[in-house]
Amino acid sequence: MRTGSAGVLFLILSLQPAPAQEAGTTGGPLSAIDWLSQSVATPAAAMPEAGPVRPDEPPVAEAGSALPATVTTSSLDGPAPDGVGLIAPAVSSLPHDLWGAGLTREIAESLVNHPDEALPALRQLFLTILLAELAPPVDAGGRGELLLVRIDKLLALGALEQAAALIEAAGVTTPELFRRAFDVALLTGAEDRACASMAGEPHLAPTLPARIFCLARSGDWDTAALTIRTASALGQISADQEALLSRFLDPDLYEGEPVPPAPNPVTPLDWMIYAAIGEPLPTDGLPIAFSYAELGPRSGWKARIEAAERLTRAGTIPPNVILGLYTESTPAASGGVWDRAAAFQAFDAAIASGSAERVAATLPAVWARMQEVELEVPFATLYAKALLDLPLAGEAAAIAFRVGLLSPQSETWARQASPATPEESFLTAIALGRGAEALPPDSMGRAISAAFRAPAPSTEGQRLLDENRTGEAVLVAIDSIGRGVKGDLRGVTEGLSILRLAGLEAVARRTALELMILERRG
Repeated sequence: MRTGSAGVLFLILSLQPAPAQEAGTTGGPLSAIDWLSQSVATPAAAMPEAGPVRPDEPPVAEAGSALPATVTTSSLDGPAPDGVGLIAPAVSSLPHDLWGAGLTREIAESLVNHPDEALPALRQLFLTILLAELAPPVDAGGRGELLLVRIDKLLALGALEQAAALIEAAGVTTPELFRRAFDVALLTGAEDRACASMAGEPHLAPTLPARIFCLARSGDWDTAALTIRTASALGQISADQEALLSRFLDPDLYEGEPVPPAPNPVTPLDWMIYAAIGEPLPTDGLPIAFSYAELGPRSGWKARIEAAERLTRAGTIPPNVILGLYTESTPAASGGVWDRAAAFQAFDAAIASGSAERVAATLPAVWARMQEVELEVPFATLYAKALLDLPLAGEAAAIAFRVGLLSPQSETWARQASPATPEESFLTAIALGRGAEALPPDSMGRAISAAFRAPAPSTEGQRLLDENRTGEAVLVAIDSIGRGVKGDLRGVTEGLSILRLAGLEAVARRTALELMILERRG
C-alpha cells in the first residue's frame, strides 16, 4: 500500500483528533478508561434524553447459583445492545429481568464504582452479572450505554477475552467498541488481526499513531515514515511521539540515544511500541489488563507466571493456565515465584503418584504458597476431587477438608466429613445448607449464622429489593460483605441476607465458606 505525500497530507488533515467522549445520558459519560489507545477518531456522541420514570413492577422471582458456567453466545439482531450477553439465563441462574425497574445511569454507577477486590465467589458473581444475557434497563432505548459500561468494567478487571467476546456478540462496530477491540487484540498478541480489522472497516478513521503502527506491521515502511514526517511538520504529533514512532520504524538509527519517556497513562499501543523497540515497560505497575501481554511466549517464564497469578486471582482466566505455567519447567532459583513453582510441582507429582504419604508430605507447603498469592480457590478447583478419597490424617487432612469446601465439590466433602473441631462442624453445616442450626465458633461465624437464621438486609438493600431493583441490591450485597471482610461484621450479615433474599442461596453459602476459611479479614 503506497500513497503520495498529498494523500498522506489529506489523511492527516482529515484526522484531527476529536474529544474521546463515550456515550452517556445527561450528566456526562457513564464510564471511561483513561488508558485506552486513541486508535480511531471518536467524535463526540450526541447526548440522549433522560430515561422514563421507573414503573411500579412486582418483585423479581428467586434464582439459583450465579457462578459462571458454560458460555453461550447470543447474537444481537435487534435494537437491544444492552441485553446482549454470553451466558444465557438458564446457565447463569440469574433472572432475565435482573435489572427490573432500575435505570441505566444508576445501574452503570453501581457497576463502575464496584471495587475490584472481593472474595472469589463474589468476583465470579460480579463477572457473571457483566456477562449475562439480561433484559435491558427500562430506559435503555437501544443506545447500548450499559453494554459499553460492562465492557469497560471487564477491561478494568482484566477480563480481556470475555470483553472481546461480548463486543463480537454485539455484532456492531462503532468507534467506541472498535477502540476496545483494538486494544484487546494488542494485549492478547493479535496485533495483526487488529490492524486487519481496522483496514476492513472503512468508516473508522484511524488516528496517526495507530495508522503508523499498522503500516509498519504490514511492511509499508515508506508510507509510515512519510506519515510521521508530515504529521510532525503540521504539529499533529509531539516531539516525543515523533521520536518514539521514528525509533519504532528504524531502531538502529537511534542506538545509544535515550528512549523517550513513557507517557502517563500508558496505552496498549504505547506498550506495544515500547516492546517493539526493545524497551518493554513492566506491567506490574500498570492496570491488570496489561498482564495479558505477559502471558505470551515473548515473556520469560517468571513474568508469565506472575502475570497468570494476577489474572487467576482476579478470576478472569481458568485455573489450568497457572497449572500449566507452574509445571512448565524446573525452577532456576529460590524465593518468591520459584518457591511457589517448586512446591506446586512437588504436590502435583504426589497427586499423580496416588500416594497418600507423598500428598500428606507436600500439601502443607503448597497450601502455604497458594495462600501467599490468594490462589486457594483456583487450587481447590484443580485438586479437590483428587484429594477426596485419599486417606489423610492430621494437618494434611485438615487442609484437604478446607480445600474441598472451597471447591465445586463442597457438598460432597461436607457429606462425608467427620468434623474434628467446632469450626469444622460449622463449615460442614454451611456447606450443607444448615448454617442456621450450627453453633458459630467465633464472631465471623455469628455474623454468618445470623444471615442464615433470620435474613436482615440493610435498609438500602431492602429498599432496592422492594423497588424491583434486584441487580442493584445484589451489587450492594457484594459491597456490604466487602466491608465485613475489613471488620464491619454487620456488613457480612446484611450482604449475605440480600443474596439469600435475591435467590442466590448457593452463592451465599460459598461466600460464607470463603469468609471462614480464607485469610481475608481486615
